[in-house]
Amino acid sequence: MAKSGAMRLGNIIRRLGTAPDLQPKCDLYPKEYFGPSQQQIDKLRSEHIPPVSKDYYKKPLLISQGHMQWLFDHEGKRYLDLFAGIVTVSVGHCHPRVNAALHQQIDTLWHTTSIYRHPKLYEYIVKLTATLPNHLNVVYLVNSGSEANDLAALLARGFSGNHDIISLQCSYHGYSSALMGLTATQSYRYPLPVPAGYYHTMLPDPYRGIWGGCRDSISQVPGACSCPGDCVTSDKYIHQLSELLENSIPKGRVAGLFAESIQGVNGAVQFPKGYLKKAKDLIKKYGGVYIADEVQSGFGRTGDTYWGFEGHGVTPDIVTMAKGIGNGFPMAAVVTTKEIAAAHNKAAYFNTFGGNPLAATVGKAVLKVIEEEKLQENCKVVGKYFIEQLMELQKVYPMIGDIRGKGLMLGLELVRPGTKEPLASELVANVLENAKDLGVLLGRGGRWANVIRIKPPMCVNSKDIDFAISVMNEALKTVSQNIR
Repeated sequence: MAKSGAMRLGNIIRRLGTAPDLQPKCDLYPKEYFGPSQQQIDKLRSEHIPPVSKDYYKKPLLISQGHMQWLFDHEGKRYLDLFAGIVTVSVGHCHPRVNAALHQQIDTLWHTTSIYRHPKLYEYIVKLTATLPNHLNVVYLVNSGSEANDLAALLARGFSGNHDIISLQCSYHGYSSALMGLTATQSYRYPLPVPAGYYHTMLPDPYRGIWGGCRDSISQVPGACSCPGDCVTSDKYIHQLSELLENSIPKGRVAGLFAESIQGVNGAVQFPKGYLKKAKDLIKKYGGVYIADEVQSGFGRTGDTYWGFEGHGVTPDIVTMAKGIGNGFPMAAVVTTKEIAAAHNKAAYFNTFGGNPLAATVGKAVLKVIEEEKLQENCKVVGKYFIEQLMELQKVYPMIGDIRGKGLMLGLELVRPGTKEPLASELVANVLENAKDLGVLLGRGGRWANVIRIKPPMCVNSKDIDFAISVMNEALKTVSQNIR
């Protein structure tokens, strides 16, 4: 298998090379660009955009158009998008069926609020809840992942009567001032006191965790165990969670546990098999609820299941979702049980834009495309092919310390060869820059920003993957020559 995989990788690279004219074909020719020049954009950015908003590349891209898995810059150059607007473009840029539904609704009704009823909201929530376990049948429609998680924290506290909430180290759940304590990634923690009541338990990371472990992926950490069921290390990480509950939180006062099914911003970190189910059971024992943050891992992206939590064999009390829910349209949702929603009646609630006719129409169209174009199955098949090729690249480049994930939610952690020392930030940036110049856009994340994040539109195909592997090979080769 390894030998045939290496031969296939070599064949892909020899056949495709890295020339832009060898990109897979695209049936769209970009429109001529008439907007501000790159120089004008640079000036406007320096004058009006806050400096905390940084450029991703040394030579920034000016994107003018998108089509399915492709983006075009202002000069008409085409790029294979493997980051999907930070895991947001689920069914493809400007998908014609989503566009058509939105255009029709624009000419009918743009906006009304929950003080009136409109049919699109109800059509949408019926279709959305049909993808979830039966007891998760009450839907709040909101506008962003941060807003969804903020509301979920409120619901957990209101229902449990408790205040303290736990998340995992290195997690990212949003950037609002109320959620600053929930997010446990230091680079996103503004240096001011955060609201009380947030705690972070040890991250059960098979690659960097002290006990290792095996995960639900065809790629495992070298030397990892291969447990037939739950990983033996899961109990050790659960013990750390129980120690937090027993020592740092007032007895019986935990409101809930937030957890992504696969950590997104942290670079597709998966947990040892069985951890999440045991963590949920423990939190319930202490009086809290389990909130599944599906902002990045939902809507079929992981391939085997529609929702990431299903891959863990666990059922949440609250699910938050955003990003891919609208294929780039600003919308999000919180789905929970009738019992938890009933506790929200302790105060009034109102959301001006959540579930407006445009958002509901887009959301419904996205669900239909995922189902009818079998994009979950595509994530499973193409994602497996992708990770297999990445594993072959790992054999060539020791700087790839870990490959992880499933479906089309993958990560490559780059390290100094022979160690787990994170690769220097400049070298990681060079990998992304080289790939961009050759026509492939990659993401970046992880605690040390040394993880290449691969989360493309779910419509990518094997020819796209072949091209991406060819480009990544060239990008890694150039950088590896500069590692001393």
